Amino acid sequence: MSKDDKAKERRRLLGQIKKYLPFYIMFMPIGMFYIMVCYIPMAGIVLAFTEFTPFRGPIFIGLANFRELFESQRFISTVRNTIFLSVVNLFLGVFLAVTVSIFLNEMKNIYYKRFVQTIIYLPHFMSWVVVASIFTILLSPQRGAVNALLANFGMDPVFFLISERLWTPVFLFIQRWKETGWMTIIFFAAIAGINPDLYEAATIDGAGRWRKMTNITAPLLLTTILVVIVLNLARVLNMFESVFVLQNDIVLEVAEVIQTYVYKVGLRRSDYGFATAIGLFKSVIALGLVLVCNKISNKIKGEALL
Repeated sequence: MSKDDKAKERRRLLGQIKKYLPFYIMFMPIGMFYIMVCYIPMAGIVLAFTEFTPFRGPIFIGLANFRELFESQRFISTVRNTIFLSVVNLFLGVFLAVTVSIFLNEMKNIYYKRFVQTIIYLPHFMSWVVVASIFTILLSPQRGAVNALLANFGMDPVFFLISERLWTPVFLFIQRWKETGWMTIIFFAAIAGINPDLYEAATIDGAGRWRKMTNITAPLLLTTILVVIVLNLARVLNMFESVFVLQNDIVLEVAEVIQTYVYKVGLRRSDYGFATAIGLFKSVIALGLVLVCNKISNKIKGEALL
């Protein structure tokens, strides 16, 4: 490239920056936030290869933390719980959000549709602490409304939140009650973008509502579904608050996840090196899930999403 071409390219670039300067200024706080919170702390990955506590400076120990991880039965159980809860919660959430979005789209009464949308959106804006308090009261074996209802049918009180058998389905129910409505926004917008001529052509061909939903709406949502799954797989293992406020020592065998384990090891035991090793391993698992889902997308749609 000649000097004149380089000068023209530089002037063009400066002109673009000047034109969009207000947008760059608006983006700066967000960019700085992500740099400070997400990228600069990545330098701390080196702690995963050290023994580091508040009373003992970082001592390089190589892969000893990772050997301890893979030899720990509790950590293996924690990884299993994390993957199971995260993946089931994600796919169940997508399924329910798509289903609710399709049925909302079929509602003809606009006022009733808006009322239903508002009702299912509201739980998203509630703190997990508040949600946990509400369901703890509702499911209480002493004075809970659910157990009071069961007592009317002659049933014994059920200890929902301290039963290993019941904790997982109860947690998934609470998670979906809170977040399904918010997730429908994406799919509802995708449905609104479908060409109405397709529905008109289907009506002319004699297709009913069910045929339109299964043969037009659902297939055209497939790309959006795959994008949502891929984008969420990178952070599904980050569940912390929702689990932490609902777990207790009795159900840790099924309720302990990687993030709560990192919290207990890093902040309660002050073993920063071991906690960093756990977090690094979790990031590797998340990357693997994203790559697998991207590969599946390539097989299904013939193109990768990443």
